[in-house]
Amino acid sequence: MRILFDSKENKHKSPFGCLRTDEKCTICIHIPENVCARKCFLCVESNEGFYLKMPMTKSHTMDLYDYFSVEFSINHVGLYHYWFKIEQEGNFFDLFKQGYSDTNIGEGDKWQLTVFDKLYQTPDEFKGKVYYQIFPDRFYYENIITPEGKLTPYRVHSSSMEEPDYLPNEEGKILNCDFFGGNLKGIEKKLPYLKDLGVGIIYLNPVFMAYSNHRYDTADYKRIDPLLGDDKDFASLCSKAHKMGIKIIIDCAFSHTGSNSVYFDKENIFGNGAYHNPDSPYRNWFQFVNYPHEYTSWWGIDTLPCTEELNDDFLNYIVRDDDSVVAHWLKLGADGIRLDVADELPDEFIVEVKKKLKEINPDALLMGEVWEDASNKESYGKVRKYLSHSELDSVMNYPFQNAIIDFCLGDISSESLAQTVMTIRENYPKSVYDCLMTSLSTHDTVRILNRLSPNIPELSREGRAHYVIAGDDLKKGIELEKIAAFLQFTLGGCASIYYGDEAGLQGFEDPFNRRFFPWDNIDRDIFDYYKKLSSVKNSISLLQTGEIRAYEDRNVFLFERFADDLCIRAVVNLTDEEYTVDAKEVVFSSNVSSDGNRITVNKNGFALYYAS
Repeated sequence: MRILFDSKENKHKSPFGCLRTDEKCTICIHIPENVCARKCFLCVESNEGFYLKMPMTKSHTMDLYDYFSVEFSINHVGLYHYWFKIEQEGNFFDLFKQGYSDTNIGEGDKWQLTVFDKLYQTPDEFKGKVYYQIFPDRFYYENIITPEGKLTPYRVHSSSMEEPDYLPNEEGKILNCDFFGGNLKGIEKKLPYLKDLGVGIIYLNPVFMAYSNHRYDTADYKRIDPLLGDDKDFASLCSKAHKMGIKIIIDCAFSHTGSNSVYFDKENIFGNGAYHNPDSPYRNWFQFVNYPHEYTSWWGIDTLPCTEELNDDFLNYIVRDDDSVVAHWLKLGADGIRLDVADELPDEFIVEVKKKLKEINPDALLMGEVWEDASNKESYGKVRKYLSHSELDSVMNYPFQNAIIDFCLGDISSESLAQTVMTIRENYPKSVYDCLMTSLSTHDTVRILNRLSPNIPELSREGRAHYVIAGDDLKKGIELEKIAAFLQFTLGGCASIYYGDEAGLQGFEDPFNRRFFPWDNIDRDIFDYYKKLSSVKNSISLLQTGEIRAYEDRNVFLFERFADDLCIRAVVNLTDEEYTVDAKEVVFSSNVSSDGNRITVNKNGFALYYAS
């Protein structure tokens, strides 16, 4: 008989998941009688030196198990871990976690416990919404702007049907200086399209002045890139979006600037940058090793010099000043900020950004680009404080993206998907979970159709530029994308549509995932499907903020979203066997047959329903 403790089961730990400071928690472990445990202790530690050993009380014996329990609370935020010490006659041993829900004597992992501030909440208006991510140059243009001040060289494609530049130049570099002319007025023109799709939040990739088309090489944090428009265009976009009930999140890259920028000015265009002027007001922003030619750059890319985020001059300019970068864009109408490469930013810097953001607008959102479990993420040898110290309201939910896609491809089981879902839910505060941005594609990933479509051969870069998924492969890819999107929209948090995915846009890695939106060739079947999913998500509060329990049965993935006495359930069946459940009301389904109050979910079928 194994010693029983599963932190996700209410009989073993209550409440489920994270704790608020000073919130009471009960832990109960079930030890077989034949272990002859005399005493049991709960041991709790943090990576900041906290350690507590608490005696547990034997309450009773039932079904050949001794029940030991303890009630406790923790009054400091942090990332904690716990395990058990069990004493026998003349002996004691440590008990650890093994795998997902088992225990093991002597070795294994410790259970995680995230403790966050009892007063912390994320903004309600960002919970459970539908995002739409826009790569600004590639969405739509309302007359291509002929700009003054655009950094050169650059070129504008003559047709939106052309491929983005993907081959290196004579020096072996891809300059990313080709543009299609998408602009802010174009996005504003398409707001009715986004509203019809069910979008509640627009996430804009960088819009600041920059040399490149991706604009992560910022040239001026306080100026819209001339090809996109100007401050008036941005304010107009935000104002009209707000009138339609749509919020705007902007992407900010603060860990580095562009080398061709007001601040660094390697090309000596602006006149007072750090590279050519040792007395520049921006000199201390950068990490020069051997001035001026040797400096620290992001991933060794010399066009992206790293910043000293905790330098007072930098902090004042970006965050603290009344006319700081953060203040400038929020006052013009932005509803929040997405921090690019949050792992590269010191915790202290993120805290300052969050403080300023909330001072200006308490309902603004701060989201971080984090690819892993944000509750225990380590970067540069430090455990990050994103969630335990309430630094971020949300993160990009890549763990769900990867698990959903792997499940649809058959690379992981339904049990593994359920474990990923419940692990993230257990490790994240509920208010953060409700704001998570779950995508199937982004500007950093292969598009979802290309990831899920079968029989794609090994291709050269030239081949990837021209490869088109078609026929049965496309049909299969769309079928799997619909399953993936169903999970994306119903598992919790916010569902994010990467521009063009709803139109059937294809593409491999950058730059092929950044083609211009196919306005004259929208796949109406896929569009209507996403529109219906958005409608379902926007109309059912349980899908926005309900609790979740995910599990598997016969390798069929199941979950339920619940609150108070309300509950909605889902089945996703990728097996060859039929799966039948009692269902009073089916809300959304595919490949399902019905017989009175029962439904049968067939292979590659799914259903969202209220149980009878």
